[in-house]
Amino acid sequence: MKKSIGWILGIGILLLIVFIGVSNSFIRKEEAINTSWAEVDNQLQRRSDLIPNLVETVRGYAKHEQAAIAQVAEARSKLAGAGTPEQKMEANDQLDQALSRLLVVVENYPDLKASEQFTNLQYELSGSENRLAVARKRYNEAVRVYNVSIRVFPNSLVASLRGLSAKQMWEASPQARQTPKVEF
Repeated sequence: MKKSIGWILGIGILLLIVFIGVSNSFIRKEEAINTSWAEVDNQLQRRSDLIPNLVETVRGYAKHEQAAIAQVAEARSKLAGAGTPEQKMEANDQLDQALSRLLVVVENYPDLKASEQFTNLQYELSGSENRLAVARKRYNEAVRVYNVSIRVFPNSLVASLRGLSAKQMWEASPQARQTPKVEF
């Protein structure tokens, strides 16, 4: 009888140790996601900080293009007010679309395209886009590792006991998936 109680107690302690270890690994993975999201957020803010200068430069040259300028300002505002990662992803898609429309407008103003200030801002914006792409890739990788971890056995048992669910990856908007139309 004492041996069977010892075995049961030993198995119980072993299961508790496994549960704690798996739970701690989930916490580390969630923190990796939070850290990589913070970098995405940082890059979104960097890009967002460049936009007012870009808008003012375009406004100086393209006084008749107020609609495109207003769309960029409104989209930037939505991004600044977004709270959750999902809201920020959606607001970023709207900002991307507004910036694309603004840059199409710029094509009609050769003096603006030749402006050193505008060229520098485009260069900075391009650098921000590259940094943002790297940050999004790291975020998606952290989410992938976490999502796989909570789905594999026996981790899935611990994840379900803790009420954990899959995290959302950053996905390209449907507009970004379309092939651009090039006309000569």
